[in-house]
Amino acid sequence: MAKEKDQNGRKYWQFFWRSWAIQDSWNYERAMNMGFLYGIAPTLDRIYKDPKDETLKKEAYQRHMLYYNCTPQTSAFVLGLAASMEEQYYGDQEGFNPDTINSVKTSLMGPLSGIGDSFFQGTVRVLAFGLGINLAQQGSILGPILAMIISFVPSFLVTYYGGKFGYNMGNKYLTRLYEGGLMDRVMYVCSIIGLMVIGAMIASMIGITTPIEFGKTFVLQDVLDNIMPQMLPFALTMFMYWLLQKKVNTSIMLLICIVGGLILSALGIFV
Repeated sequence: MAKEKDQNGRKYWQFFWRSWAIQDSWNYERAMNMGFLYGIAPTLDRIYKDPKDETLKKEAYQRHMLYYNCTPQTSAFVLGLAASMEEQYYGDQEGFNPDTINSVKTSLMGPLSGIGDSFFQGTVRVLAFGLGINLAQQGSILGPILAMIISFVPSFLVTYYGGKFGYNMGNKYLTRLYEGGLMDRVMYVCSIIGLMVIGAMIASMIGITTPIEFGKTFVLQDVLDNIMPQMLPFALTMFMYWLLQKKVNTSIMLLICIVGGLILSALGIFV
């Protein structure tokens, strides 16, 4: 029991430290995917340590190279849950669908980012450094010290206990979900939430409009918005998705976006 407790303690600290480094390899194609893989790599190496599991290990590494973007502090919870699900899959490869792991990750990105960014960036940091600046203006050395401490303590608690809770919750409830036949429903709900997150990202992160007008009354952008808001960003996303399905290299896709955007902007078609 003591040995198992010690092993679990090491896992919790892995989730803690590695979630803080999750943005170190941030990229525009898949955001924090490499950071997430770095966070879960010790778990995968521990699970798939047998040479005969080499193929499963490679599949697991590829599984966690998909798009991921979430607040670092709340990512520890996702790391812990994903680690628990990987263990569950290894123990029941016939009954456990590994696609569930990424479905759960995707469904958690939006809610945890919304909560995490609002709490840590929009609340804690503002309060901490507001107090710190006020003290610093009075010449007190406590200004920067208190600002860092007040910012650090909530981050420490949420990151450490988030990873611990995610891992233990996964171990506790995943078996029950599968035995009760509820995992299919959970995956269905996660897929819906994941699609909502992706849809929101398309609408908020891809800014394409057209300035085309005919006369004083016909504004093409208004017509498109009346048909379906954010139609142009959606169309561009579907075009990129189609290119991915055709196995087009991502460097070529990036070149298409840059060159195509410059040409269409110069012609006055898109802005």
